[in-house]
Amino acid sequence: MFLHGSISAPHPPFPGLRLSPGRAHGRQVAMAASSSRGGEGYPLTISDEKLESRGFAVRRGAEGLELEELNAVFVAVGFPRRDPERIRVALEHTEAVVWLEQRKTRRPVAFGRATGDGVFNAIIWDVVVDPSFQGIGLGKAVIERLLRELLGKGISNIALYSEPRVLGFYRPLGFVADPDGIRGMVYSRKHKKK
Repeated sequence: MFLHGSISAPHPPFPGLRLSPGRAHGRQVAMAASSSRGGEGYPLTISDEKLESRGFAVRRGAEGLELEELNAVFVAVGFPRRDPERIRVALEHTEAVVWLEQRKTRRPVAFGRATGDGVFNAIIWDVVVDPSFQGIGLGKAVIERLLRELLGKGISNIALYSEPRVLGFYRPLGFVADPDGIRGMVYSRKHKKK
């Protein structure tokens, strides 16, 4: 149920729907990770309990996520402001959602989501950390939990798009650019020939 810009109950995912990622400025690079390990075998650098002791609650799913507050984080990192209704629809079509809430303010400070077919493939989108909380491992915590959830479902072909300036963040988490010579492509209307 949708109430005042928040998601109050999780919605079932609709596998197979691909959504366009929000972009700041500049080009994005496709990266992928592939693993045969199950989700429980994917290590977490920081436990949920440790995050809790530092004042952050780990949230899985969109329940309780205030969309205007999430939008504020998107804008703070350079993404365009998004229509909350469209965010809600995107979340309904999302396979996995992980976000961190600062206990003191009850606001989201880190977020990421993945869409996919629910079996073979997933793409991670919209990984953001409020600039006031960057550099303390919250982005890594979100990615690790998304990977653990996806791998736990048996999904082993996991991709994401990244701006070149943050490629170094994703590499230690198992992502590589152009694995096996595969090149990602994105449809672009501005390059369409007449």
